[in-house]
Formats: sequence, C-alpha cells, structure tokens
Amino acid sequence: MSSPATPTVSPTPAALRAAAESACRTVAPQLLQAFRSDMAITTKRDAHDVVTVHDRAAEETITTALTRAFPGSVVLGEEGGSTGDAPLRWIVDPIDGTANFARGLAYWCVSIAAEVDGVVVAGAVYDPVADHLFAADDTGATLDGAPIRSVSLPEDAATVLTSFPVQQDLELLGEEAALTLVRDLTLRYRHHHSTGSGALNLAHVAAGWSDVTMGFATHPWDVAAGALVLERAGGWFRGFTSGVATDPAHRAEDYVAAGGGVDHRALVERVQQLSSTITPPLDRQGRSAV
Repeated sequence: MSSPATPTVSPTPAALRAAAESACRTVAPQLLQAFRSDMAITTKRDAHDVVTVHDRAAEETITTALTRAFPGSVVLGEEGGSTGDAPLRWIVDPIDGTANFARGLAYWCVSIAAEVDGVVVAGAVYDPVADHLFAADDTGATLDGAPIRSVSLPEDAATVLTSFPVQQDLELLGEEAALTLVRDLTLRYRHHHSTGSGALNLAHVAAGWSDVTMGFATHPWDVAAGALVLERAGGWFRGFTSGVATDPAHRAEDYVAAGGGVDHRALVERVQQLSSTITPPLDRQGRSAV
C-alpha cells in the first residue's frame, strides 16, 4: 500500500514578509554602490520615465533571491514583466523612484509584495539610504521591526505626498484639469510635495510622517507593497479604474490613500471624477499581466 500524499502547506504571510525583507537587504549594497555614481540612463514611456542598468540588475538579484527561497513562485517585475503563473507571485519594483536614484536624490526604495491566489498578504518597502524597512503581513505593519499606526491630520493641517503631475498625467487628464488639481491641493492642504516614489509615499503615510498620497496611471508594482503596509498600519486606500471603485489595491490605476481618522472626501471624489475621464491606453505597460 502506498503511503498517503503529504499535504501541500502554504507559506505563512510572516514567512513571505521575511523573504521580501531579506531580498530587499540583499539587493541594497549593489544599489548603494551605484547611487550617486556616473550612470547611463534610457527612457521608456517618455523623456521623464527613465530607467538605468541598475534597475534591471537589481530585479534579477531580487528574482533570484525570491525564487530560491520559494521554488515554483513567479515574479511580476517592472522591468522584466511576468515570469509565469503560479499561486505565489512576487510583485517587484527594484527601484521605485528611478529618476531620483539616477540624479542622486535620496528618495527611492525597493518594493516587494507577495501575492497568494490574487491577494497581497505580505510586503516590504525598503529605503536603503535611510536604512528604513517598512513591512507588513497578517499581524500588522512595522518600521524597522517596531509596530506602526497611521493617523491622518485634517486637511488644513495635512501634508500630501505625490508624484503628480508628470507628463503622462497631463496627457491623460488634460493640462487644465491636471493643473487645476495641483491648485486645489495647494489651497486645500497645508503642504503638497511632488516626491517621485509612490511606494515610499505610501510607506511614509503609514509611518505617520505624512497624511495623504495619491496618483494616476499606476501599476501593481507601484502600490502593492506600500498599500498593504498602510492598510495594516490602520490607514486606507481608495482605488479606481476609469472611475470605478477597484479592489484590491494593486489592481487599481488611480488612487487616494491616507492615514486613519480622516476621510479626505473632497480629494477622493475629485480623483474618482478625473479617473472616470481616463480611457486606459491599450499599450499601458503591465496591465495584461495583472
């Protein structure tokens, strides 16, 4: 008589978070060595959407680390696209904030999320320059291993972090609508900063260092890990695709996210309205892989 088959044991969110954290730290030395060095850059979508050889090399390092830790898992990466289909998928942005990285501005990060059967269950966002590691699993969110809670201030005292507007925003929304939103952010909120890293913006809101963040035309790797960290810290994420409320977060194209306690209703309604005017381009990178 043959022995019964050993049941398949799914990895725990904690184990996936630990693997994401480890991969972030594994790739950090090569990125720090390259940061503020002479480097060649190329462009993707337009002249403002840059990529370096270090993005691609870092994604290869991360992919190797994750698939060795969990054989049979696959990766959806900003640079390499999807490596296949499997119940466990890693969503990876090797350098979120490449334009900052390429110019020597210390606001960029490594973002890694673990998705099991379509649900993001763990993630890590690592800022190698500041050596801050934001992470989350089913037990909550942490910063450098210590639990964090995110609470937003009211609009007139709040700070908004965003990468808006970039050239693509002007093209999608129209210049008048995009610049009107910039005016509204400036008048409605105490501070409004365009920073260049969506994942790090979400992490900073999760840590309570800022209050609100938002963006248009995002991809899974832009928000998957950061949104989980924010939500596990007590914050919230409202995502839309062509104006339709979209869940989970990494499937949304446009979003507003904030710390707990304030709904920022006017901004959410405005972003949803603008989202409804966008017809997603057929060639938008990464959409077919979600």
